[in-house]
Amino acid sequence: MSLASEELSDRIRALLAPLPGIGEQKMFGGRCFMLHGNMLVCPMKDGGLLVRVGKDGYEAGLERPGARPMTMGARTMTGFVEVTGDVLEDEETLLDWIALARCFVETLPAK
Repeated sequence: MSLASEELSDRIRALLAPLPGIGEQKMFGGRCFMLHGNMLVCPMKDGGLLVRVGKDGYEAGLERPGARPMTMGARTMTGFVEVTGDVLEDEETLLDWIALARCFVETLPAK
């Protein structure tokens, strides 16, 4: 993992620490944060963040500053958005993105 990814992971870990059901798993070449076994957010190598917003929250997520579609190769992953690292420097903004992911992930059954 890159230094940018490690720093973002540390910030996320501190924000999520008080919540029950939080775990970490290696995924997408980094460390993803899980809620009851479902992916919530995943720091990227470049300091950006992969955020799980669900298909219904996808368009609204893309309207936020710094958001873009998540792509794997030529495939766009609806339900996930990538957020550039520069907009995540503010703790409130990072917390907002995590809250958006939680709103969706809390609707999923635990794994």
